[in-house]
Amino acid sequence: MTASRIPAASRIPAATLACVAALALVGGCSSSGSGDSGRSTTQAAPAAASDLQDDYQKVIKDVLPSVVQIDASEGLGSGVVYDDKGHIVTNAHVVGKEKRFKVTTATGEQTLSADLVASYPEQDLAVIKLSDVPDGLKAAEFGDSAKAEVGQIVLAMGSPLGLSSSVTQGIVSATGRTVSEGRSGGGTGATIANMVQTSAAINPGNSGGALVDLDGKVIGIPTLAASDPQMGDSAAPGIGFAIPSSMVKTVADQIVRSGKVTDSGRAALGITGRTVLGDDYRPAGVAVVEAPEGGAAAKAGLAAGDIITRLGDAEITTINSLSEALASAKPGQKAEVTYVRDGAEKTADVTLGEI
Repeated sequence: MTASRIPAASRIPAATLACVAALALVGGCSSSGSGDSGRSTTQAAPAAASDLQDDYQKVIKDVLPSVVQIDASEGLGSGVVYDDKGHIVTNAHVVGKEKRFKVTTATGEQTLSADLVASYPEQDLAVIKLSDVPDGLKAAEFGDSAKAEVGQIVLAMGSPLGLSSSVTQGIVSATGRTVSEGRSGGGTGATIANMVQTSAAINPGNSGGALVDLDGKVIGIPTLAASDPQMGDSAAPGIGFAIPSSMVKTVADQIVRSGKVTDSGRAALGITGRTVLGDDYRPAGVAVVEAPEGGAAAKAGLAAGDIITRLGDAEITTINSLSEALASAKPGQKAEVTYVRDGAEKTADVTLGEI
C-alpha cells in the first residue's frame, strides 16, 4: 500500500450536487419472550441512537467554528485555528510555495487575509497567521493523540472538494502508522511516524483540517489518503491518515514561538543516498552518495559507495524504507547499521543525528 497527499480541491466553474436517496430497510425483531422485557429492549436502541446523535451535533457545534478554508492559487485546503492570536495550522502541501492566502471562516460570511509564518515540509505542517483577527475567533482544543484507540469514533472536518464546513464520521482504524508521502502533485515527500489511520472519508480539500474525537478535541490533522495501484493510484475508500496532534503541537508551538522549527525530534543518519538494485533487478539497499564530515554516518566510518542494507532490526531496501526506519527512531539513539563495502558485509554503531 502506498499513500499520497490529499490534493487541494480543484477549482470548478460550477458544481451541481446530486441528492442521493438512501433506501433504509427496517426489519422487525422477533423475541421468544414477552411482556415488559421485550418492550424495554425495543425502547433502548432509539434512546442510545439519540444520545449518540446529540454527541455528534454538540462536537460539530463546538469545533466546526475553529476549522477554516484556505484559498491558495492552485486550489483549496483546510486549516485549524491554533490560538486566539490568529495562528492557523495546516499542511505544508496546502500552502506550497505561496506566502499569502485567503481564509474563509466556517460561517462563510467573512473572507480574511493571512500570511505564511513558516512551513515545515519534513512533517508536512505549516502555520499561517491572519492579518486581522476577527472578534470571537475560537481556537480549537488539541487532545492527546497517544490516547487514541482503535474503534474510537472520530469526525473529520474540513472543505472536501471546496465544500466548506463539511463533516464525515468514522473510527480510528489503527494507530502508530509510518507512512511516506509522494512528491507528485505537490506532495512534500515526507515520511511521517505515528499517524492515526481513520475510516472517516478524507477527500481532496480535507488536507489541514481536523480529526476530532467525541470530547471535541483535535487528535490529528488529515493529510494522506491511501492509494490503490490497481485502481490507477486513486484514493482507496476508507483509508486515510492524520498527523498526530502531539506532533502538530510540537511543530506549531516552535513556529509560533520563533518562526521556525528549532528542535525537530526527527532522527537523521546524515547521508545523501539512493536506492540500488540487486542482480535480480529488485531494490537491494541504499547507496551512500555522500556522507558529510561531522554527520552521524561519517563519524561511524561510513563513506560514499557503501550500501546500507539494515538499520537496527529494519531491513533497508529503498530510500523510503530507510526514511521509515529513521522516522521511528530518536536523535541521539544508537543504532547498528549493516552495510556492504567492496562486496563484504560490515556493521557500524551509529549515534543518530537530527534533521
